[in-house]
Amino acid sequence: MAVNVYSTNLTTENLSRHEMLAWVNNILQSDFSKIEELCTGAAYCQFMDMLFPNSMPLKRVKFRTNLEHEYIQNFKLLQASFKKMSVDKIIPIDKLIKGRFQDNLEFLQWFKKFFDANYKGRDYDASAAREGAPMVFASVGGGSSRRVPFSSGRPAGTSVGTAADHPSEGPAHGDGEDTAVLLASIVELRKERDFYFSKLRDIEVL
Repeated sequence: MAVNVYSTNLTTENLSRHEMLAWVNNILQSDFSKIEELCTGAAYCQFMDMLFPNSMPLKRVKFRTNLEHEYIQNFKLLQASFKKMSVDKIIPIDKLIKGRFQDNLEFLQWFKKFFDANYKGRDYDASAAREGAPMVFASVGGGSSRRVPFSSGRPAGTSVGTAADHPSEGPAHGDGEDTAVLLASIVELRKERDFYFSKLRDIEVL
């Protein structure tokens, strides 16, 4: 079972935002560029796997995402792990997933104290544990970026009425092979969009 920690800013000293972020990236071999990006919940999920083996189904964690309903999924996994290990902390999911700096900083500060109270010093290869999956705030072009607001459930960069809806309207002057690849990519994006729509409906039903 976990050691619970209870602290406030009045009774404890906290690291700076830069020190906190460096701590996360160093231990998890992640590539977060700012505190707000921890709103995905993925980092905390892996920390729990590190602290308490078999407490977290890592294969279900979305490590590279910018979709709000996937943040919720990650925090639900974290919540279940907390319950399993008898962690008393209530996770303010609704606040954290909005990506606001202060909310995410306060939760990270608490988690750092929780980590320090429970870490037993065992070796842990974070990248290997998640099978080499990159842990970074996803952006349309890859790498890390500022948070993309979630509004419709579609992956960022896709929209209703794309060229996939009108395949004959490809570039007027371009290589045929490149055009085919582009259209195939758009079709895949539409499939992904529909998939996320269905997931969102499932979440709303719950």
